[in-house]
Amino acid sequence: MKTATRRVLIGPVLLLLAVLLAMATVAAPGVHAAGGLDEAAAALRKGPVYVDPRASGQFSASQADALAKKIKDSGKPVFVAVLPRTSDYQPATVLRDLRTKVGISGVYAVELGDGFNAGADPRVMPRSAVQNLVGAVKRSSYPTVSERLNSFVDTAATEARGHAPASWGGAGGFDTGTAVGVGALIVIGGGGAYAIARRNRRKRAEEERAALEDLRIVVDEDITAFGEELDRLDFDPGEPGADDAMRADYARALDTYEDAKSAMAAAEHPGDVQAVTKELEEGRFALTTLAARRAGGPLPERRLPCFFDPRHGPSVVDAAWAPPGGAERTVPVCAADKSRLDDGREPLARTVRTPEGDRPYWDAGPTYAPWAGGYFGGGLLPGLLVGTTLGHLMMASPAYGSDFGGYQGAEGGDVTGADFDPGDFGGGFGDGGGDFGGGGDGGFGGGF
Repeated sequence: MKTATRRVLIGPVLLLLAVLLAMATVAAPGVHAAGGLDEAAAALRKGPVYVDPRASGQFSASQADALAKKIKDSGKPVFVAVLPRTSDYQPATVLRDLRTKVGISGVYAVELGDGFNAGADPRVMPRSAVQNLVGAVKRSSYPTVSERLNSFVDTAATEARGHAPASWGGAGGFDTGTAVGVGALIVIGGGGAYAIARRNRRKRAEEERAALEDLRIVVDEDITAFGEELDRLDFDPGEPGADDAMRADYARALDTYEDAKSAMAAAEHPGDVQAVTKELEEGRFALTTLAARRAGGPLPERRLPCFFDPRHGPSVVDAAWAPPGGAERTVPVCAADKSRLDDGREPLARTVRTPEGDRPYWDAGPTYAPWAGGYFGGGLLPGLLVGTTLGHLMMASPAYGSDFGGYQGAEGGDVTGADFDPGDFGGGFGDGGGDFGGGGDGGFGGGF
């Protein structure tokens, strides 16, 4: 009878020990494994700091644990790896490879030998912010790895967006409450992580729907304005003096009008709007060309639309302009806005609705990036918008032509696998760690 009782009691005890052992593994703030990218990635999925055993002379276990606790207490997706300069870690691709293998969006900092570099998913931290932060750390010439990494983390944990990965467990410490919580997660087989991922997907879908509805208002206004321009033109393909070139211009304008309406009706994501405004830009140039042919004047030069309001049609000249509090730059403008600027008056800017009231589109946030991108093209608009709200967001995420400020991107801490822009983790460490490329200081000099 006693034997049977012992068996009954031993089972739950062994199960509890197994749960506690698993919990200790998950909750360990710093993980030190055998080395190599696979080991480093496995460790970073469980905690924010990994030190390859061969680099432990540069960064001790106690220093790693203290840094890991700091990151976990911040609740931000900041990953740090201290690695030796060996063939296991290729300097040109180690950041990208580590991000791929960890598979979680966040900020990644790597100390490789005597070189330092970092990269981040744009929605977590803008590329420009990463470049500036890495450059500042390098130029500070910290004498130890610990000082360098702590300086980087202090700022990165403040600026990074998103949340700590669910796989890290709670923020530091090991107590009965933590053990029960982790044990429950183990028992339900990761159901909590799945719920978080599902919630994040639902949140992103809601953001996309709201952004698309805001864009729909603006684009529908543009389509209506273009239709009115077609009516005012009052062109009959059979009218006296009409030739094939005029009819071709008119047909192109009509086609773009219909294509824009169809594309907007079919739009499912904010990024789909770019194709709509691109059609409208093409159509307005066709109307301008047709008007010139009918008047017998010179054909217009193909130029960008008026910066202040694309509904004004193609620009006629470039003019100097500065947003309030910003630096002066050259922008394409229509004749009417050029005259207003010359007279010292404000141009007729296109305003859109925001929670703070109507504002110029360039000062209204990332929602309008795809709308503007269709009019002005992928590579040109961020330069025109330097110093404005929209310009800052676009330059922070160079891939705005495809994800437009992150509506289709991942939150910091989300599991994305290898689905990320490798350019955000580009660059290498060069000989001695001086070549930081796209993921480092962006060519601002310095290096170890």
